[in-house]
Amino acid sequence: MPTLIFADGASSGNPGPGGWGAILVTSKGEVLEMGGGHPSTTNNRMELTAVIRALGTVSNDAGGIEVLTDSVYVIRGITQWVFGWKRKGWKTAEGEDVANQDLWKELMRAVAGKKIIWKYVRGHAGIPGNERVDEIAVQFSRGAHPRLYRGSLLSYDVPIHDLPESFEIPESSQKSSNERRGPKPAAYSYLSLVGGVPMRHGTWTECEQRVKGRSGARFKKAMSQSDEEKILSSWGLKAEDLSSGS
Repeated sequence: MPTLIFADGASSGNPGPGGWGAILVTSKGEVLEMGGGHPSTTNNRMELTAVIRALGTVSNDAGGIEVLTDSVYVIRGITQWVFGWKRKGWKTAEGEDVANQDLWKELMRAVAGKKIIWKYVRGHAGIPGNERVDEIAVQFSRGAHPRLYRGSLLSYDVPIHDLPESFEIPESSQKSSNERRGPKPAAYSYLSLVGGVPMRHGTWTECEQRVKGRSGARFKKAMSQSDEEKILSSWGLKAEDLSSGS
């Protein structure tokens, strides 16, 4: 069984106050949440830092390592771009210095000798592990110090192994502005459906508390009112069926 790593970064402004979060689940069933902040940084630097810090805590084992991130920048960078950058003396095709090259070099050292599978997970899609690292990163970016879990997977509240069916990376044209992107937008709401009853939640934690361990439960993050209506429609429901709760 591979070691599982979720990693994410966030920043309020680009540059601005930032934070990173990571979850490490070992093959022995131990969980380690990690995170930190920086007063002035960028989203991409925090994405890279999250992966670097998580990989720095684990050595390769027979099961290998799976890294799950919503950053196409990180995945394409470490699996494709870094080799050309290094060959060209850390210059872009336009002859400019590669952005964040200090962290790219550090990440290359962190992956050396490790058997790693990189998996893309779509952000703001209700994937529990991704939602949790996003929550950690955002809290650190706001100067808070969230409580981080360390202990057995059996006692961990996040259903970390609830994973999407596909890890396909979006087409480059869809994410070509990844390196220049600003802070991730906040969710409009989180929707849950338990026993045929839909409910709106203000945070992922509230939504998770309702659906965790409930057979047939469904959940989804909405980014706008229209998005919320589309999700409800896909569940065969209407906005008037919805109630607010925790």
